[in-house]
Amino acid sequence: MLGLKPSSDFTQGIASASIIQNSGTRRCPSIAMNQRSVAIGLLLGVLLNTSELIAGQRADEARLARVGVLVREAIDAGQLPGAVVLVGRGDEVVYFEVFGERALMPAREQLTRDTIFDLASLTKVVATTTSVMQLVEAGQIRLTDRVGTFIPEFSRYGKEGVTVRHLLTHMSGLRPDLDLADEFEGYDEAIHRATEEVLLAPPGRQFVYSDINFFLLGEIVARVSGLPLDQYVRERIFVPLGMVDTMFNPPANVIPRIAPTEACPPLGWPCSGPSSVMLRGTVHDPTARRMGGVAGHAGLFSTAHDLAIFCRMLLGRGAVGGTRLLAPLTVAKMTTVATPQHERNRRGLGWDIDSVFASNRGELLPVGSFGHTGFTGTSLWLDPTTDTYIIFLSNRVHPDGQGNVVALRARVATAVAAALTDVPLTIGSQGGGMTGVDFGASGGLPLSTPRPVMAGIDVLRADGFTPLRGQRVGLLTNHTGLAQDGTTTIDLLHDADTVELVALFSPEHGIRGVEDSAVASGRDKRTGLAIHSLYGETRRPLSKMLENLDTVVVDIQGIG
Repeated sequence: MLGLKPSSDFTQGIASASIIQNSGTRRCPSIAMNQRSVAIGLLLGVLLNTSELIAGQRADEARLARVGVLVREAIDAGQLPGAVVLVGRGDEVVYFEVFGERALMPAREQLTRDTIFDLASLTKVVATTTSVMQLVEAGQIRLTDRVGTFIPEFSRYGKEGVTVRHLLTHMSGLRPDLDLADEFEGYDEAIHRATEEVLLAPPGRQFVYSDINFFLLGEIVARVSGLPLDQYVRERIFVPLGMVDTMFNPPANVIPRIAPTEACPPLGWPCSGPSSVMLRGTVHDPTARRMGGVAGHAGLFSTAHDLAIFCRMLLGRGAVGGTRLLAPLTVAKMTTVATPQHERNRRGLGWDIDSVFASNRGELLPVGSFGHTGFTGTSLWLDPTTDTYIIFLSNRVHPDGQGNVVALRARVATAVAAALTDVPLTIGSQGGGMTGVDFGASGGLPLSTPRPVMAGIDVLRADGFTPLRGQRVGLLTNHTGLAQDGTTTIDLLHDADTVELVALFSPEHGIRGVEDSAVASGRDKRTGLAIHSLYGETRRPLSKMLENLDTVVVDIQGIG
């Protein structure tokens, strides 16, 4: 805390609306495909179009219907314009439904099964993690290799010890993203700026979710393989699997099928101002947009059908439809806990297992399952124990960035899990149990340590807040600002008789850690204090925000 003075084979019934539609056939994007890929895609299309719901013993149809109720309620509440939900078990698709609209502006368009979505951070696991692990299998990368082995200019300013494993698990110590207030442009410039970064914490010490980690991994894939990331994934992942609608920088002929996101300036963030245009086929993530649309952390576009192929590959231990993409041990390696024992956020290699970001696991799926989310409103969750995968695709940022599907994704996963009728009797007896860590509504968790350790706020409280006595204080914090007993720093400073807490400053995900979009300024419901957003129209305090303040206190995980 700092005080700052202000100045199995895939022969299942999965729809391929991208290849066969109820109304007939449609021309696909011009992508070179081998005969096996074509056969897989055609088979999947024929099988799925026989039925929208294949329930039977694999899932309770009446319980699955709850998914539709939940999604429609969220659409009616204005949380998203529409969604595609696909649930698979083993060799069957048990649920594949479309809700709402693909676009609201400039004209309304009905959502369809073959809609292509901006996957946002699903890029990290579908494209980048898979690529890295293929190169690990080939002996071209070791998880313990230092990043500087592949990007020599990275090895400075204390980053010499950062490894590939640190990047994959978000344990590198790098901050969440580059500074977007400085309007840089170009892929090479972004990589250069990443090499200039200074760590927030030593490598391996703490989990800080970072886009920088993954666009560096994308650069490592390019340097090791000799292929740009988009070419690598197309040739070695998507074409072999028959994922014909998965790509970076979609071509013009598929734009009508893409769900638009938000009106944004070409290089600007946040998305506002007279130069803003509705993004459709251009990546929403501002850093990836500045990098030309191809980056290891964001930029991938895909459909529910294509992602179902990918999920079956993972649940098939690396193989689908006779095509092996990864070894079984590789899949096991990247989907089991890879973070250090002291870290409460449990992550695999790329994949989320049991962290503050894993709300899309829902309430019932066991630890040992894995998945990821995307900022635009996308989600994957896979459970090897029940052989189930859940695909949730939305463009919740359309049209104005105000949608929110955090709670909806969790409720959908819970409804799906509640509909599973033939789960193994041994479920929950291995792999970390049923529940995992209780991060609570805001992701907070009281500290548990083998010996007394005082955080900065504990020291202040024990000293009667003497350094802040008589000060008018602003507080930059979020859900990680906690005393050892779990009391928030907000509450402690607000209730202190000798301190006048005047204002709050909110970073990404909001003061309470529950926001999944640009954070709006407002007032804290409990204290009534003004909240100044630093993840909305500005990323740094403005002069008017600092008026009437003597001191700004910073209490946030990862501040260094």
